[in-house]
Amino acid sequence: MTHTRHAIRILVVEDHAGLAANLFEFFEDGHYLLDFASDGLTALHLIATNVYDVIVLDVMLPGLSGFEVCRRIRNDIGCATPVIIMTAKDQLQDKELGFNVGADDYLVKPFDLRELQLRVDALYRRKEGFAHAPQIRVPGITFDPRKLLVSTDQTELELSGTAARIFEELIKAYPDFLSYDDIQNKVWGEREVDMNTLRTHVYSLRKLLQENFRYPMIKTLHGRGYRLLPPDTETQ
Repeated sequence: MTHTRHAIRILVVEDHAGLAANLFEFFEDGHYLLDFASDGLTALHLIATNVYDVIVLDVMLPGLSGFEVCRRIRNDIGCATPVIIMTAKDQLQDKELGFNVGADDYLVKPFDLRELQLRVDALYRRKEGFAHAPQIRVPGITFDPRKLLVSTDQTELELSGTAARIFEELIKAYPDFLSYDDIQNKVWGEREVDMNTLRTHVYSLRKLLQENFRYPMIKTLHGRGYRLLPPDTETQ
């Protein structure tokens, strides 16, 4: 049972009618409200005109792929709603592509519907938790968990979902570093994630930060973990 003040609004983007019907039936318990789109353009229209708590997005769609839909959700619409990508593609490069275009989680088909429910609930809790958190400041960097906004004197960047969660933990830990175990426990909790998935998330976040702030904001401590670097910090 999910303890929430209101039903969790989910957009399911899936062109396989049988799986979509299974999802609707599984989530039909009053704690969830589901909308449905069978293609990417319909999904983008719904996202631009409605507010959702979580988006469940298939990759193999007619017309636009799920990866392209996710990219447009982030870049064109500017929507930070958590996205779970679901696909039969289980290669690391496919997962990396999904995270690079802004996905927060990745579920490989076939999967147990209860696992999808757990991931939806977890992303919703993180989203709600961000909404009431105060700003966090370190020298030269501010993070606003309510807006998922990283800012320096020069520029600012809006993060989403898992990237925002990782960044929040890094800035909270500053000037200390976060070990791999710290990141898994604080970001994913009891759910096991493999090291490649964790590193891919951090790599994608670090690349995004470097592209926007023009310096390596996350330092890798090989064999130990990661540390946040404020502007003008010696990186050696």
